Amino acid sequence: MKLLGTIFSTTALGALALGTAPLAADNHAGPDPIAVVDSQADRTARVAQELWDLAELGYLESRSSGLMQAELASEGFRIESGIAEIPTAFVAEWGEGGPIIAILAEMDALPGINQSGASTRDPVEGKGAGHACGHNLFGAGSLTAAIAVKKWLEATGTPGRIRLYGTPAEEGGSGKVYMTRAGLFDDVDIAIHWHADDENSAAARTSLANRSAKFRFTGVSAHAAGAPERGRSALDGAEAMNMMANMMHEHMPQDARMHYVITSGGNAPNVVPDFAEVFYYVRHPDPAGVEAIWERLENAARGAALGTGTEVDWEIIHGNNPLLVNETLARAMQAKLEMVGGVNYSSEERAWAEELQKSLGDAAEPLESAAEIQPYTRSLGYGSTDVGDVSWATPTVGVRTATWVPGTSAHSWQAVAASGHSIGHKGAQVAAKAMALMAVDLFTNEDLRNAARAEFDAARGPDYVYRSLLGDRAPPLDYRQ
Repeated sequence: MKLLGTIFSTTALGALALGTAPLAADNHAGPDPIAVVDSQADRTARVAQELWDLAELGYLESRSSGLMQAELASEGFRIESGIAEIPTAFVAEWGEGGPIIAILAEMDALPGINQSGASTRDPVEGKGAGHACGHNLFGAGSLTAAIAVKKWLEATGTPGRIRLYGTPAEEGGSGKVYMTRAGLFDDVDIAIHWHADDENSAAARTSLANRSAKFRFTGVSAHAAGAPERGRSALDGAEAMNMMANMMHEHMPQDARMHYVITSGGNAPNVVPDFAEVFYYVRHPDPAGVEAIWERLENAARGAALGTGTEVDWEIIHGNNPLLVNETLARAMQAKLEMVGGVNYSSEERAWAEELQKSLGDAAEPLESAAEIQPYTRSLGYGSTDVGDVSWATPTVGVRTATWVPGTSAHSWQAVAASGHSIGHKGAQVAAKAMALMAVDLFTNEDLRNAARAEFDAARGPDYVYRSLLGDRAPPLDYRQ
């Protein structure tokens, strides 16, 4: 991609210790990144709320993407949009020379779930999607962090480039995979990301590799009562496949996951359906494990079609590699998060959270835990993310903050509600502070960058060649339509 440049002025505004090394050779640290993020709190809340209101689905985030691009352009970032054949994907860059530090920003909502900002169940009539995974906060918090780092670079004259990657369609669309495949992270030194959660953690948590596809059965329509012998039910094909896939669950590795929804199954019981579609996800800690299960799933589809006299084909929709954790960076991020601290509720926020917690039952956690920082650990997470592919292209580090009421699960109406509440906005500010501190440290601490790179190179191995799990297909821009 085109390199972007700006001339800097140097300002010595005092030292800011980050706990790992001096910030710059002359030890003049410039403005406190935490204070700069604090000064942007209104912007974080405004952008997060606008994205929450829009709730645009994967690859359809035109207004959401435009909003973030406009905010960054107003701060002097140069924008390249429509990258990797994705109209809503963009890169915004500010700076010149030095290391390149990337911050990822998501923006897509989830279909089929929505909620007002109320603390009790209150669907919004006519709204078909909601930010049940907090990507509105992800986008807004990352934007604030990038702007804070830009202001620090500008004030100190530190060589380096801060890039914000606007990454669409994380929810089943693998936007970052196409961006990785296009080489957009090849010159990045370190990538930083974060995610909404119900606790504050910088744990080195990996993820499952996954792949999805829409399996489409074609049959012969007929009158289900008058001439059933003439029909060949596409729905029978889909249901036969699902039965065999469900039998597979008993004979899959313990850490594997497989789930599906029938997205089309006919329109009237008295018409033999000539089309049916079922949408499958397969997950496993290892990409090879995904592919092994996938081969069995494809055979189940073929067998189902053969046995029901139908035909079947399928379209790979997305595929993600597992997250390659970098403990050098994760431990550094843990230190930054501990410096920042967690989320403290006002009395009004606490009352709202207490009301919402009544719907969580036994899953509810003490509200005080939102202010706590979880101890550092390394673990396997059972979700999947397209950040995984980025992490195999460049050393990558993440953080999670308590944007949701403790005990809340992702992909729930409770997550939608908190993602559109001041509690969510505060959590996004915590993430922005931790990411800004991390970026400043990375710009000034060559030893940290080198150590992270050494761990990354050792983990990938000398013969590593990137391979995506979605093949060479173009981005599925219509997968949510």
